[in-house]
Amino acid sequence: MGRARIRRERVLEHLTELRGLPLGGAPEPAFRERLREQLLTGELPSEEPEAAERPRRRAARRRPLLPQLATVGLAAAMMVSSFATYQSVPGDSLYPLKRAAETTLVRLSSDDAERGERELDSAKTRAREVATLLGSSEDGPLVSKTLKDMEASTRSGISRLERAEPRSGKIKKFARDQKKVVGPILKQLDDSQLAQAEGYLDYIDGLAAPH
Repeated sequence: MGRARIRRERVLEHLTELRGLPLGGAPEPAFRERLREQLLTGELPSEEPEAAERPRRRAARRRPLLPQLATVGLAAAMMVSSFATYQSVPGDSLYPLKRAAETTLVRLSSDDAERGERELDSAKTRAREVATLLGSSEDGPLVSKTLKDMEASTRSGISRLERAEPRSGKIKKFARDQKKVVGPILKQLDDSQLAQAEGYLDYIDGLAAPH
């Protein structure tokens, strides 16, 4: 039998004896003598188990700290990963995740107006990506494809918004904002890219014009 179990049984014995005393009564002499001996020898059963439990309690209090640190670390990693995904451009390893997230947001939109706005947001993102790609070693095919994706998102978004909110001011604002991004990069494009960008600007010029 282990020492801890022996001590627990001693405590139970003492409690049993005390429970049997009448109110206002005093412990029997034999009980007092046993308790006195345990005090003199330093084997007080009611305190030793408590002392033995202290390190265990401290460990129990420390134990939840590990999952908390793991949770914080995971959240930080997810934030860094999300930021890196958001900042990625065509050609980056995380770029497909960025596009998949955009597509999911469009599909989860509640109506045509919201879907249209999200697609126009995607078109704005493609314009910023084109500006970032220019001057890179792989800007040729990636810029052309991104310009194509920008126009596709724009046309789809405009079509949805016009059905949901005819004469919406959001369309004109989008066209004005987009011209400010696409216009300055024209001089950095090659001939085929320039034709794409100018055709796109012609299209959104008609959107910004007053009806």
